[in-house]
Amino acid sequence: MSAALPQALAEARETGELLENLTFGRASAEALDFSELSCRQISFRACRFTGCDFGKTAFYSCTFQDCQFASCRFFAAYWQDCQLTGCKGDGGDFRKGRFKACAVNGGIFRYTNFANTVWDRCTLSDCNFTESSLAESKLSKTDFRSVDFTGADFFRADLKGLDLTACTLDRITLSESCAELKGAKIHASQAAIVARILGIEVEL
Repeated sequence: MSAALPQALAEARETGELLENLTFGRASAEALDFSELSCRQISFRACRFTGCDFGKTAFYSCTFQDCQFASCRFFAAYWQDCQLTGCKGDGGDFRKGRFKACAVNGGIFRYTNFANTVWDRCTLSDCNFTESSLAESKLSKTDFRSVDFTGADFFRADLKGLDLTACTLDRITLSESCAELKGAKIHASQAAIVARILGIEVEL
């Protein structure tokens, strides 16, 4: 079922804050308020969102394909069993979000704020998180495949048990002790990055 996005949003506000079993294709939304909605089995295809508020929105089994988020806010949003493929959200605000069993493939989220987020049993593949912040985030049982974290902020993040060998970790921010990487797996070639943070000179 397809629907006009503003109309569907207005109806959801009137009937109980729920969007369910809808498909939106090539829709454009500007400054719309999606905050505190529950979205179940919604498909967004090639949609563009500008300045929209998704604060505390809950997404269950939703798919986003080739969507763009410009200056959007996802503060404290909840994501469960969702798929984001080929999406772009540079500079977005995803602070305090919770991601459970989600898949992010081919996403571009440069300069994006993911501070204080929780990631549980997620998969991120072929993504660009350059200069993004995951400070004080907790990531568990999450699979990273070819993710570019160049310049990313992991200060006080919990990365224990993660395999980061397929990620780009150049210029990442860690605490002085590099405690964030305790229990994480990195490649031998990435060890020099940690050494530099600790003030150790590595001769290659």
